[in-house]
Amino acid sequence: MEELVSFLLVSANVGSLFEDPENLFKTWLKEFLLEVKRSEPKFLALHCQEVGGKNSKDSMKLVEEFVRALMTSEELHHFGQIRLFLDEDYSNPAKYTALGNLYFIHNSLKDVQIWDFNENKFKSAAGKEVHNGNIENVGTKEKIKFPLILFPESKFSRKGFMRTRWRVGCAVFDLVNIHLFHDACNFTAMEKYPSRYSEVRQTALVYTFQRLNLGNERIPLFIFGDFNFRLDTKGVIQKLTKKAVPVYVKSAKNEVEKILYKDMGDEDKVVLTLGKKYFELDEHEATFAGNEKWLQEFDKEPKLFEKDLFEFDISFPPSYPFKEDTCGTSYMRTRCPSWCDRIFLSRTALSLVNMNPLNNDKPPVLYQLVGESMAMGDHKPVMLLCNLQCFPGKHNSNQLHGP
Repeated sequence: MEELVSFLLVSANVGSLFEDPENLFKTWLKEFLLEVKRSEPKFLALHCQEVGGKNSKDSMKLVEEFVRALMTSEELHHFGQIRLFLDEDYSNPAKYTALGNLYFIHNSLKDVQIWDFNENKFKSAAGKEVHNGNIENVGTKEKIKFPLILFPESKFSRKGFMRTRWRVGCAVFDLVNIHLFHDACNFTAMEKYPSRYSEVRQTALVYTFQRLNLGNERIPLFIFGDFNFRLDTKGVIQKLTKKAVPVYVKSAKNEVEKILYKDMGDEDKVVLTLGKKYFELDEHEATFAGNEKWLQEFDKEPKLFEKDLFEFDISFPPSYPFKEDTCGTSYMRTRCPSWCDRIFLSRTALSLVNMNPLNNDKPPVLYQLVGESMAMGDHKPVMLLCNLQCFPGKHNSNQLHGP
């Protein structure tokens, strides 16, 4: 008889939380823990990006508070097996990623093991271990910062990935937290598709897959984080402004500062205002919130990796960029809303997921936003709740070997 283990995977760019400890910080924790209580997982994996926010040096005390709030919460009281990996050493820019991999395992889940990449063997995951500050020599994780040559326009980058490997029952799998490069300028993003930024992300993902040996190594892989995937900006703008005329607003140096797309039938009506870091539609919320179906046509970046990666159907609004000072359903007028935060599975990982409904109340897989109606920061966390199959006496391939 197969054993099913309830898994909750969550990706969360938490950078903005540390800039508003009085409001966003508390709301985020409350909503996240409510989701844990509702989901009742046996294995909880939280992958965070931008731990400590933009000003890491000033925010590390808040990171300690964030960790303490999770570890002492009532909702996680029965999760006695804990492994936390927090890359906080901002004094080492050559290695610093600001990634946080946080794992909480329920007391009822026995004999869980974690791989040591230095010693090439599994170790018991019993007890609680918090690895923070400089974690370069911690063997139970693999952390790679992307070389700056992948991001030629960035003088400083914290982008990279961090991997852990687990054995739960007889199933072995990798959990990878990733943070890819963003779109820096709307004008550049709209020039062509794929944009220059999209091409950089593709290069970084190929680099990642090569490091992970994806496609050759048979260990199942769950990769979730802030991919910073953006819509085909050129295509979206063409669709939204097909009945509008662009008017270019230039600076004293004759550089384009804004583009006003004016309705051909009513020149006083501006359909879209576009700037380097400005993107506002006449009917912004009505166009993007709850209208994910038409936008998915322009969600092209993941399609390049369909052969290797699987994603469950998206039925939620874009995860970025939300306003931080409202009820949580309005988007900032900075970027075209996009599904930046994602959860992907390798084909071997998909074979571990039980797709049969356990009861009439819950679907076998739940892929959605966390705190959809609440202010959670500029990124909404994305979650995947599913049941993994573990077959007693039958390990999946390569379970005893390192990468």
